[in-house]
Amino acid sequence: MVAVGLPEPTRAAARRPRNVRGRRAAGRILPLVPALALLALFFLGPILWCVYASFTDVALTGATASTPHLVGLRNYRQMLHDPQFRQSLWLTVVFVLGSAVIGQNVGGMVLALLMKSRRRIARAVVGAIVVGAWVTPELVAGFVWYAFLSDDGTLNAILHAVGLHGKSWLYATPLLAVTLANIWRGTAFSMLVYSAALSNVPDDLLEAAAVDGASAFARLRHITLPLMRRAVMTNLMTITLQTLAVFTLIFVMTGGGPGTKTQTLPVYMYQSAFKFYQLGYGAALAIVLLAVGGVFSVVYLRMMREDV
Repeated sequence: MVAVGLPEPTRAAARRPRNVRGRRAAGRILPLVPALALLALFFLGPILWCVYASFTDVALTGATASTPHLVGLRNYRQMLHDPQFRQSLWLTVVFVLGSAVIGQNVGGMVLALLMKSRRRIARAVVGAIVVGAWVTPELVAGFVWYAFLSDDGTLNAILHAVGLHGKSWLYATPLLAVTLANIWRGTAFSMLVYSAALSNVPDDLLEAAAVDGASAFARLRHITLPLMRRAVMTNLMTITLQTLAVFTLIFVMTGGGPGTKTQTLPVYMYQSAFKFYQLGYGAALAIVLLAVGGVFSVVYLRMMREDV
């Protein structure tokens, strides 16, 4: 508006700063274009294809593999009448609550609190052991726990050596077995997050509370945990989303069995798509799993906002 009514050279001079800012913005965005293109190709692209496939009857083999047809909400209506889907959804919730929300979260907090007051050498040794489990590939961790809990595995060998009778742990308590394995593998992440958060809690505040007679539990409840609330919510959201996607660990240890006792949503999705060749139904299950993760994320984000 400033340049209206001015001679042409004056208007050109007024437009020049805007052009300079545009070129500078383009110069900043241009290096990001390859990364954005790769993100759209390998992240957004598969999600959009999955959404499309969930509304079709596309299969892995047969006529509908090459010429799928749109079937509307048929795959989603099928879920409502599918008892295996309801069981898989329930097992997924139990697995996430048991191994992530309770196991990894509480275990990581306890380890971080115990290591805070220990000597540097003890912290380094314990940290190396726990982090070693975390960096172990999921496939290897599954084999390790299968070898430990199988009928002729390490645990039964130890029990027999001391005169006790072992049992088929992967058959008698399959969900507990995969839950413990996931706790063992993922607790290190929570421990690292909480160790970093504990270093930001002022020691003088805790010492003042101790001088006033507050017990260790009272200091933890009224000082440490409130100051770590954002770290707790962030850690819960991260490990929940990680645990929702756990597939290899369960598949290697139990294959989703015995029967369907450890058939969580990722395992059921894989079996529907690649064992029973129903890619469309498997894609619909993937969208539901994505929605479950979104619900957990929204809940944690709202809990973090309440802290502001």
